[in-house]
Parts: sequence; structure tokens; C-alpha cells
Amino acid sequence: MPLIKVDFFSEVLSLSTSVTVLLPKQPFEEGKKRANNKFPTLFLLHGFSDDHSAWTRMTSIERYVEQQGLAVVMPQVDHSFYTDMVYGKKYWTFLTEELPFIMRSMFPLSDKREDNFVAGLSMGGYGAFKWALSHPEQFAAAASLSGAVDIVDRVKNGDSQTFRNIFGEEDLKGTADDLFYLIEQGNQSNNEKPLLFQCCGTEDFLYEDNVRFYEFCKKTSYPLTTEFDKGTHEWGYWDQKIQQVLAWLPLHEKKNN
Repeated sequence: MPLIKVDFFSEVLSLSTSVTVLLPKQPFEEGKKRANNKFPTLFLLHGFSDDHSAWTRMTSIERYVEQQGLAVVMPQVDHSFYTDMVYGKKYWTFLTEELPFIMRSMFPLSDKREDNFVAGLSMGGYGAFKWALSHPEQFAAAASLSGAVDIVDRVKNGDSQTFRNIFGEEDLKGTADDLFYLIEQGNQSNNEKPLLFQCCGTEDFLYEDNVRFYEFCKKTSYPLTTEFDKGTHEWGYWDQKIQQVLAWLPLHEKKNN
């Protein structure tokens, strides 16, 4: 399938950035008949020390999605935690507003909720849940692999200067950056809820954060699939789990016109 690196200038970030895109390849004759076909899309988010190329370099994501008719969009967001940084760039606005617009203007990607999914690892797992919980009208499903799902605890116990650059001095509990708050608010609304998939290795330093999220979420009406099994914070685990995420996505329900 085509693997495309897209370099473009972001008006939101005021700089040039890069995105890696995987596009389904259709047989020539079938493609001519279905010229207006738009692909379901997985926005796949990287971790704190990675960039847009990490998923394709460190896993076999291209091979895994090849037969699924699924496009994959992999942006880069620096150390932003998928946030409009207090001392930095507006990566949340870039991710949730500018990126989908630009990608859909360049490629035949569906904008229908039932055709859109988001997933990520570590920092990207946090970003995936934050995006889907903040904008449930945009996504049918979201997956977090070893995600930093308890950002309030991470900020309290992490690199203070790094997190000050991102979030400032604000207490994040009960804010739009707090996944527990987003779950609570969403549970009280009548909005359609995205399917959620959460996994984390039992030897991972984020395991306890993920257990807290699971215990909180299971008291709500959110449809959460959880897998806690042996594993650490490393690519062998994520390469295995992204295959499970792809099998879990409700792609069988997709009908593209």
C-alpha cells in the first residue's frame, strides 16, 4: 500500500511539519468504478520520545492494515501531550482542527463518525482518549496502548519543568485535560459514546494509572475493553497490541459510498 510522507506548513503551528500516511491500494479496474470512494481512517498518535515515523519504523503497521481498506494518519506533535501548550505551540488545535481538514483535502478520507478512529501509545494513548472523549461526535472508537491516562498524577510526579511548559501552573484535576473529568462529563450527557480499548503491561510504569482509569470507567456507561497482561513499556508489546486494536475496530460495520 502507498506510504506517503507529507511535508506542509501548518498555519496553526506557524512552522513546517510532517505527517506519515498509509493509504489503501485498490485494484485498478475497481478503483475506476469507485472513484468517489472515501476510506475509513485511523489517526495513530506517537509517544513522548517519538515522531510521525515511529509507528512505521518500529511496528509492521503497514502490513497489518494492508487488507483492511483502512487509511492511517500519523502526525507529529513534539512533547506537547496533544495540548495547546502554555509555553509552546497549539498542538491540540492543530490535531483536532487543522490536521483533519488538511488530510481530507489531500486524500479521499471519510469524515463520517462511523469511519473514524483514533489510537496511540503512552503520551499518544492519552491524546487518543482525550480527542475521542472531547469530540465523541468525531470518532466511533478510540484505543490507548500503555497510555498516560492519569495526567493529574503524571504532572504531580513527573518532570516539573516539562509539564510546566505544557500545562503551566494550573491544577489539571477537573479540567478539559483530565480524562477522568471527561469521562464523568460524558457519562452525564446524552451524547453517543465512542468504544474504548485500553491495554497496559503489568510491569509498565503506567500500569497503576491504567488500573485507576479502568476502575473509574467501569462505573460509567462507557463501553470499555481492557487488557492487562504481562509486558513493559516497549515496542514489542505495542506491535502485538496494535494488531488486537485493528481486529477490535468496528470496521465490519463500515459502508463507504
